[in-house]
Amino acid sequence: MAVLAPAGPMAQAIADIGWAMFIGGALITLLVMGLLWRAVRGPAQSVRPTRWIIGAGIVFPVIVLTALMVWSQWHARVVMAEAPPDALVIMVTGHKWWWEVRYRHPDGGTDIALANEIRVPVGRTAWLGLNSADVIHSVWLPQLAGKMDTVPGRVNRLVFRVDRAGVYRGQCAEFCGEQHARMGLHLVAMEPAAYARWLRGQSQDARPPATDLQQRGRAAFLAQRCSACHTVRGVAAQGRLAPDLTHVASRVALGAGVLPNGPLALKEWMTHTQVLKPGAYMPSYGQLDAQTLDAIAAWLGSLE
Repeated sequence: MAVLAPAGPMAQAIADIGWAMFIGGALITLLVMGLLWRAVRGPAQSVRPTRWIIGAGIVFPVIVLTALMVWSQWHARVVMAEAPPDALVIMVTGHKWWWEVRYRHPDGGTDIALANEIRVPVGRTAWLGLNSADVIHSVWLPQLAGKMDTVPGRVNRLVFRVDRAGVYRGQCAEFCGEQHARMGLHLVAMEPAAYARWLRGQSQDARPPATDLQQRGRAAFLAQRCSACHTVRGVAAQGRLAPDLTHVASRVALGAGVLPNGPLALKEWMTHTQVLKPGAYMPSYGQLDAQTLDAIAAWLGSLE
């Protein structure tokens, strides 16, 4: 399984500890079962209870558990290490049921807001500052790091490094309501040069419409008051209740992992939101005519 294939030193340390505990527990179980079998099926003989109590009840557990504790604590230092001074700082806020992701502007301007997707350069340590806007959520990136809760009113941290480029799936790991299971998160690890270009592009406002269809889509987006919840920088910047859509077309998925991204998926999401993700705060817009939906999807699909 992919989740058992670590892609960084923190996840590798966790995997090593997990496998050691699993194998050690299995060996101890086999030993205990062997002794039990011998006691039941072997030749009758008298064994003083004191020996069993001291040997099996005290000496054996102390030796085994002490060895496992020392070994696991030695490995855990990688997971618990502080982030280096040049670590990439990313703020992640859990919402019902999506993730708000914020980066520092490369030129010192307003923070860059994304949704449901984290991008990092390969080989650079990332420091995630985690909080919540409503209830307790939990960020879990199984191939990269352990679980960490997002708690309203405080900031927790998650430090990791990715050693190879790729797309890694994450998930909310703390039950947070009706759509907890559909609160996915994607982490995209990129080569440093590609990451720098991506971040520079994300810092720009939304590109202007290139066709009449996209122009009609932008007008319909505003007319339907989508901007009351969503921000599109350069078009409408007041929405704070829902994901920022300035560069929505560049993301891997829609709806926090519900659909793979694409023009058809955008239309499907707008039309059947409450079917795909019942209880989400966004209503379905199936009442709109096909031409209006096509126009909005075309415009959003151009926002890379």
